[in-house]
Amino acid sequence: MSHYVYVLQSLKDEKYYIGYSTDVKARLEFHNSGLQRSTGHRIPFRLVHYEEYISKSEALAREKQIKSWKGGKAFKELIAGK
Repeated sequence: MSHYVYVLQSLKDEKYYIGYSTDVKARLEFHNSGLQRSTGHRIPFRLVHYEEYISKSEALAREKQIKSWKGGKAFKELIAGK
């Protein structure tokens, strides 16, 4: 099973959401349905970045790393694809 770290951007406020899932497409649909309490007020979202990992522990470690970068130069480069 693959594990993914993903970055969504709200089209409403242009802010980012970083998360983990085993199914990125389903997770994006869930966020856009408004059922996620923490993001429901910021819909719609678009997927701007994702990475695939073999293990859940690797994916969760990467998610934590990306969250620590949020708003910084490394995060901006990641989103820009550099």
